[in-house]
Amino acid sequence: MPQVVFLQLVPKRKAPPVPTASLKLLEGLGIEGDSHVKPRGSRQVLLMAEENCDAFGLAPGEVRENIVTRGIGNLQALPAGTRLEIGGAALEITKDCEPCSFIDRLRPGLREKMVGRRGMLARVTRSGEIRVGDEIRVHPPAP
Repeated sequence: MPQVVFLQLVPKRKAPPVPTASLKLLEGLGIEGDSHVKPRGSRQVLLMAEENCDAFGLAPGEVRENIVTRGIGNLQALPAGTRLEIGGAALEITKDCEPCSFIDRLRPGLREKMVGRRGMLARVTRSGEIRVGDEIRVHPPAP
C-alpha cells in the first residue's frame, strides 16, 4: 500500500523547512502556510519517493520536498495528469522537478546525479488534510 512517510512545509522562501504530522492542502493554491502557495501554479507541492532518498543517502525532507512517499513504485514515471488521492485531498502531477543549485550545496555533484530523480511537482485539485501514514491512491490521467 503506497503511503505518506514524511511531511513538511517551507514557511518562507529560503527558510528552513518545518516537519509536521499533517498538512492542509488548498485547492488551486498549494499547502496552507507554505511559501509556494500560488494560484494555478505547477509547483504547489513537491513529492519525492523515499526510495530515492535512500538511493542518494538523504534523510526525508533534506532536499526540501513537501511529501515523501513509500511504495508508489517509480514516482518519477508517473505522467502529467496522474491523480493522487491522499487523506481528504487530491493532487495532480504536473511535471518532473529539475534539481536546482541548492542540491549541490548539500553535496557537490549531487545535482547532476539527481536529474530525473529529484521528485515530482503537483497542483492541489481538492482541498483536504493529509497526514503521515495516509494511504496514497494513484489514478492514471483521464483519457
